[in-house]
Amino acid sequence: MSGRFALFRWSPALAALPGFPPDHQPHWNLAPGSRVLMLRELHGERRLDLARWGLTPAWLTDLSKTPAHARVETLADQPMFREPFRSRRCLILANGFYEWRGLRKRPYWISSEGGMMHFAALWEAYPAGDMEYLSLAMVTQPAADLRRPLVLDEEGQRCWLSADSTSVQLLELLSRPGPQLRERALATLVNDPKLDGPECLTPA
Repeated sequence: MSGRFALFRWSPALAALPGFPPDHQPHWNLAPGSRVLMLRELHGERRLDLARWGLTPAWLTDLSKTPAHARVETLADQPMFREPFRSRRCLILANGFYEWRGLRKRPYWISSEGGMMHFAALWEAYPAGDMEYLSLAMVTQPAADLRRPLVLDEEGQRCWLSADSTSVQLLELLSRPGPQLRERALATLVNDPKLDGPECLTPA
């Protein structure tokens, strides 16, 4: 499961989008429960917001049960995800993610050629008094005996964010195979969830 990812480098164009936090800090070890940067399309305009990684619908009463992941296989039908799949889709921005493999759980860094990745995700708003808290769940697809984020190219990003996309178009997007990604074996420093610095990417 894609339980950790990193966003430590971004373009000036991204930083110029509405909502980009002026004091946003780089992170090398983001895990469920963290506040992460998400990209949405509202009223025809793209904007950025910080959201908690762990979907929290307004009707949820047990806040310990906030799913961090949503499977492509059941996205359109599962009650927790059905409505946000129809109307509250977003993207998680990342430079790459981590995978642990083998009997000894060796960590690997997974990234793309362009340096920036866009993961499909769903968002919700949770009202609390005068405040409204945003949250999200990462969409994952099977990859051998693991699960990986659904990584979208530019065309896929437009389709995923557009309010005009049909269910047929979205389901076709979910069925596409993932792109070819680069991977690198890492030292075990990243195994410490409290470590959040460049040393997370120390090669094996």
